[in-house]
Amino acid sequence: MALIASGILGYALGSVPFGLILTRIAGGGDLRAVGSGNIGATNVLRTGRKGLAAATLLLDMLKGTAAVVCARHFPGVPVAGVEAMGLAAGVGAMLGHCFPAWLNFKGGKGVATMLGVCLGLGWPIALGAALVWLAAAKLSRISSVGGMAAALAAPVVAWAVGRPQDAPVLAGLAVLVVFQHRANIARLRAGTEPKVGQKA
Repeated sequence: MALIASGILGYALGSVPFGLILTRIAGGGDLRAVGSGNIGATNVLRTGRKGLAAATLLLDMLKGTAAVVCARHFPGVPVAGVEAMGLAAGVGAMLGHCFPAWLNFKGGKGVATMLGVCLGLGWPIALGAALVWLAAAKLSRISSVGGMAAALAAPVVAWAVGRPQDAPVLAGLAVLVVFQHRANIARLRAGTEPKVGQKA
């Protein structure tokens, strides 16, 4: 029951569509009608609002972190179950972000939220994944390449920094991130994927 509660908590936090909310508050209309139609920070950036994009990135990341941290502090949970609670909440946050019930299960791609989950599990994992993200995005100048590279690197980093118990779950989340980028992958193959900062 505790694991189910953790997953539900994570889903609730993860499904808050900060990009959509912030864009509407700022008078930008429905973000889903802009660019790629995605609710994440990259699409917010395509509106030309860099501050909103940065805020969306930060908040999407922090909801993943909050899910893991809050689940780890549930009362009455034995020490042996704390790690499992955090992982369950992290999975829930990713599912909530990618498939929010109140947006007809059409959400974001999960890169920032996965980075937040990594931060909740341990800052070295988040740092390693973030460095891969920045390096891949800088070299390719394509946001989706950086995001997928970071997601795929996360389980490897977890194993390398001495947290092999997190690696299988992070590997599963990385597969989810790549799945959510399937349209980007098609555009990459066709050579039509927008560059960073380019309006779709």
